[in-house]
Amino acid sequence: MKLVIDARFTRTDHHDGISRYGASLIEACAKVADVTMLIHDERQLNLLPEVPYVKIGSPLSPLELFVARKVNALGADVVVCPMQTMGSWGRKYGLILTLHDLIYYEHPAPPGFLPAPVRALWRLYHKAYWPQRVLLNRADVVATISRTTESLMAKFRLTRRPVRIVGNAPQPGAVPRPVGEEPLKELVYMGSFMEYKNVETLIRGMAGLPGYTLRLMSRVSPERRAQLEALVPDGAQVVFQNGVTDAEYEEFLRRCTALVTLSRAEGYGLPLVEAMSLGTPVVVADTPIFREVGGDAAAYVPAEDPRAFADAVRALEDDDAWTARSAASLEQAGRFSWDRSAQELLAAADEVLRLRAGR
Repeated sequence: MKLVIDARFTRTDHHDGISRYGASLIEACAKVADVTMLIHDERQLNLLPEVPYVKIGSPLSPLELFVARKVNALGADVVVCPMQTMGSWGRKYGLILTLHDLIYYEHPAPPGFLPAPVRALWRLYHKAYWPQRVLLNRADVVATISRTTESLMAKFRLTRRPVRIVGNAPQPGAVPRPVGEEPLKELVYMGSFMEYKNVETLIRGMAGLPGYTLRLMSRVSPERRAQLEALVPDGAQVVFQNGVTDAEYEEFLRRCTALVTLSRAEGYGLPLVEAMSLGTPVVVADTPIFREVGGDAAAYVPAEDPRAFADAVRALEDDDAWTARSAASLEQAGRFSWDRSAQELLAAADEVLRLRAGR
């Protein structure tokens, strides 16, 4: 089977969630399959594995409607896109499209990096479910990253196509933090500062955590930072790291008491499994997706309750409790791997070939 994977959503500076998901799947699949990737900017290669590639147009271009003309020439058996927006008119190959989550139906503000016209279309697109159905039904098989999203897709009848799980995972090679090493009184948050991420409640919760430092890892605009700084309780320690390297992020995770997030909605929650793979406990909002990813290892609190958040962190001051959470985190993280995700994707690709042969 010749597999083509669309890597045009890869960032050129640092990975975001979609970018890392696609790059990691490509690397894992290339170990066991004939894989070619699509890019639109050679700078993307800095964040992609050494896999044969073809350069075509941007996925945000109006010409995306006709991208199948170029992809047809590659002779692919199956094409995989880590999003659901890839053009498909006139395609002669099997197609797997991916829907990560339904967050933006409830929280419609688009990511700020998108061009203004795309942001406007984004808001219109998420005002009803029928446009999503049109996009997804163009595929032979639809992939998603969690059982939680799969159940929501069924609830809202988003596609007539088979839906298959191709899960997210931590990066391979993580070395767990030393057993018995006392954690620092630091808490790590990794994620954006969009409204639904609910960073405000984390900050308010620091009023009940004297002696702790909350480190906010991601880049933040000056305007958003000013909004959040105004909420910091008197005497609380909140540090805006404003972007860190992967190595720096891992170092913070390896020494902190816990990774924390009270996000109201997620497609997966990759920071949870990244932290757990190092043996770092997680304190998170009690939502279905976090329950799916965190299992019995995570500590769950109501998303809007800063006091419950502080209580859950203080519970980890007990050495035995922290050690038990750390061990459970390692065990839970072991359930996820990119090699397993690659096998899930290849099984879906085989299904595509069977479906097309049966028509």
